[in-house]
Amino acid sequence: MADTSKANPQGAERLGYVGLGLMGTPMTHRLLKAGYQVTVWNRSESKVAPLVEAGARRAMTPHDVMTDADIVFMCVTDAAAVEEVIFGAEGLSAATGAGKLVVDFSSIHPDAARDLASRLKHTNGAGWIDAPVSGGTKGAEEGTLAIMAGGDIADVERVRTYVLAMARRFTHMGPIGAGQTTKLCNQVIVGCAMAVLAEATRLAVNAGIDANRLPEALAGGFADSIPLQLFVPRMVQGIYSPPLGHIATMLKDLDTVADVAQTTSTPVPMASLAGQLFRLAKAARGADADALEIYKLSAPEH
Repeated sequence: MADTSKANPQGAERLGYVGLGLMGTPMTHRLLKAGYQVTVWNRSESKVAPLVEAGARRAMTPHDVMTDADIVFMCVTDAAAVEEVIFGAEGLSAATGAGKLVVDFSSIHPDAARDLASRLKHTNGAGWIDAPVSGGTKGAEEGTLAIMAGGDIADVERVRTYVLAMARRFTHMGPIGAGQTTKLCNQVIVGCAMAVLAEATRLAVNAGIDANRLPEALAGGFADSIPLQLFVPRMVQGIYSPPLGHIATMLKDLDTVADVAQTTSTPVPMASLAGQLFRLAKAARGADADALEIYKLSAPEH
């Protein structure tokens, strides 16, 4: 692989990033801007080239990333994709992992995180931190993400400096799986907020008031929030590209909420309703549509 990277800061560990999608690309850019050596891999080469031009090292396989890095960050779509990256042909597990860490930013089932971590440790000795993120593409670009971590406290502290190059907040929530459970709590709030804000915005529009002014009018009151300020203008103005997140991703997370709720005997009536609304949105708008297109479900016919 070509070495086009800048020199690593003294004492810094070698980093890797697997999965250069909506979140992975801007997060990797932030690591590069901080001066770190980052080796990258993605299934589609088109997303790799711009990062190599920015100073990253190109890896041909996930195995090469694990070989070239001490800490491997990963952000892929679901548990099946995580499984493939780790245990597929030329996966992370095929390389020696003793003393190394995998930090998974993907949002997957807590049980899947615990299973994958255990199997990876047994296979090549690598440690694991489940560290799902919140803040969307805007947060990834601006370095304002909130990241919740599950794993050994010493491992979390080991990666903290690097994670805070990509995020504003990095909170250790408990053992492996705790980060994923915390993300589910986050998605209960965000998923319901999207559905509720779509409802409030549609009411404003249908009642003949300027919905664009809702964030200004409600700022500082009990209804104020980051989702209110960010989501409502995009809904009203029809701004869905680039997407803040895909409908399929939100639905996946809310379905996981429902599963964990069932196994823990937790009533989640609001999250369950939000899940069904996003299932309708997926059928109407498509899996890859921006999650905020849930607003279009209530659009009047012309």
